[in-house]
Amino acid sequence: YLRPLYDALDDMIPADKLAYYMSTRTIEIAPLAYMRGRTLDNAFIILDEAQNTNDLQIKMFLTRIGPNAKAIITADPTQVDLPKNQQSGLWRATRLLKNIDGISHIELDEEDVVRHRLVKAIIKAYNKDDERTMIEKEGREKTERPVAKKS
Repeated sequence: YLRPLYDALDDMIPADKLAYYMSTRTIEIAPLAYMRGRTLDNAFIILDEAQNTNDLQIKMFLTRIGPNAKAIITADPTQVDLPKNQQSGLWRATRLLKNIDGISHIELDEEDVVRHRLVKAIIKAYNKDDERTMIEKEGREKTERPVAKKS
């Protein structure tokens, strides 16, 4: 689950520098479970795949931010891997924190994809199908609703 972070670092930083940064803990990759109790001062912190955090985990992460730190939280709402009975904590955090000065929320779409051109086409196809399915579902709900008769 940490492999994508290592892949990104390998793409951006030459191997010898990356090894040095990792050995001096200039760059540290830590699972969310190891964040409890820490305060991250003078740090640039990234929480990746945040759609898979529960309410307590996202709150714990957010409360680790120390002085002179900046945090980036990334998530894809279409790829929640939590058990069916567990809701992503990211949605509550987004709602609660949207009006706090110093916190920004940016949503990207298929036009922001920097992977292969086919990935954009794939996302567009899924979005179009999701939209069609939603319209069909709304149409079914309207026809299935009982109509009250006036007496």
